[in-house]
Amino acid sequence: MTTALSVDELRELDARYAMRTYARAGVEFVRGEGARLWDSTGKEYLDFFAGLSVHNAGHCHPRIVEAIQRQAATFAGSSNLFLSAPALRLSERLSESSLGGRVFLANTGTEASEGAIKIARKHAHRRGVETPEIISLDSDFHGRTLGALAATPKLADEERFGPLPRGFRYVPRDDAAALRAAASENTAAVFFELIQGEAGVWPIPDEVIQAAREVCDETGALLIFDEVQTGMGRTGTLWAYQGVGVEPDVITAAKALGGGLPVGAIIAGERASDVLEPGDHGSTFAGGPIQASAALAALDVLSDEELLASVRELGGRLMDGLRAIDGVVDVRGRGLMVGVSLAEGIDAAAVRDRCLENGLVLNCPGPGMLRLLPPLIIDAADVDRALEIMGASVRG
Repeated sequence: MTTALSVDELRELDARYAMRTYARAGVEFVRGEGARLWDSTGKEYLDFFAGLSVHNAGHCHPRIVEAIQRQAATFAGSSNLFLSAPALRLSERLSESSLGGRVFLANTGTEASEGAIKIARKHAHRRGVETPEIISLDSDFHGRTLGALAATPKLADEERFGPLPRGFRYVPRDDAAALRAAASENTAAVFFELIQGEAGVWPIPDEVIQAAREVCDETGALLIFDEVQTGMGRTGTLWAYQGVGVEPDVITAAKALGGGLPVGAIIAGERASDVLEPGDHGSTFAGGPIQASAALAALDVLSDEELLASVRELGGRLMDGLRAIDGVVDVRGRGLMVGVSLAEGIDAAAVRDRCLENGLVLNCPGPGMLRLLPPLIIDAADVDRALEIMGASVRG
């Protein structure tokens, strides 16, 4: 039997053996159920981060656990060179719940971004575009591999990681005119998040979304929405685009799609569904039976209309309550994807840390900002408790 390690021992292992890419909090979570977490000392927390919007169905949802256990005890997979019922049923569900075309299953959101970039470039080459360009918005986040990084303006750091792939242009997230001006005959795609998550939860204005659709229609480019964080019910519709009145040509999905396991997907509508051909793309682990079974169960839970209505209602309750806290100067988002800006002089990281001490898990995505991404199965009492802890933590 493995001996449990103390937090101090884990910190020593982290300092000695883990690459220093994360600044970790000094807490080890060891159990989760619904919207609750417990650390290694037995302390209970209300989770309003959901593992960065991975556990939309809550921790250890019984339907997802049962699907994983059943499939793991039966068959873990062979390869994508053979038929697989869970993977193909998942592809059907994703297509029929969204754009109606074809699906490529991946492992992560970054992989989905990479595949979407390949689709956009090949689609452009088919139209005779020799030097395809992809337009994304300032403060977008699409991943950390080189192609996805090149589409992620703030992280596209040539000094550290260059040379990055060429063919990417960036425009302000709130400037429809700039988006139109950036478009040309070389535009292969417009690719952005409908609500920017890593930037601090910033919804893209309707006029920018509409301009993106019009630009793509005029140039023949593809409109690609990154739904990695906004999808799977987070905003009160299964996919965020279903709440804005503009349909894209491609969406990318991940995070909550796997119900806690790593699952990503590219979902293409009619214009892009047949771009990739045999040999163009692949993955060893993507669409494995265990992951696909978990994703099917997550879709069952998160596509429930009653749950989605609750997300919209509780999102309004949460945002109204946040606006009433002294020291909060801005609240934004949709559904249960909520960002907060604090008054000048209030240290958001310190507020996050006090929340953690007081039993509430949330995130500080940048200076002066907090991000709340609770499991979608929370209730009104959970919202009120989170607001109580936040109010006390902002006051110090």
